[in-house]
Amino acid sequence: MPERPPRPPFTPSGPVLSVGIDVAEVPRFRTVLARRPKLAERVFTEAERTYALRKRDPTERFAARFAAKEAVMKALGVGVGAFPFRDVEVTRARSGAPSITLHGKAAELARQRGVADWRISITHSELIAAVVVVGLGPAPE
Repeated sequence: MPERPPRPPFTPSGPVLSVGIDVAEVPRFRTVLARRPKLAERVFTEAERTYALRKRDPTERFAARFAAKEAVMKALGVGVGAFPFRDVEVTRARSGAPSITLHGKAAELARQRGVADWRISITHSELIAAVVVVGLGPAPE
């Protein structure tokens, strides 16, 4: 059997402190956005809206980002209202890999909980968006 090539090096990370998961139904989210047009401005950052609106069906991206925000809340052990939705932002690397950036109260809460970094996995279709986030402690020195 041929030898496998070595795995690429990963950035060192700390221990897993928390996990959050959330699912959003895309058709339901489409209905909500149609009924409440200002919701996107209240929930999503300008960069998130710009990214989603460039796509053929922005609702899939909006639903996925909404699920990410709720998954982060769950990972931090809080519910809706603990901080503004826009305090959690889904960003993308040039490679397309998603990541989480926290602002304001969400960033402060993560610091209090010892969460230094995040990992995120997003998947979506025309029917459903699902997200898993992992909150990591500080990297070992």
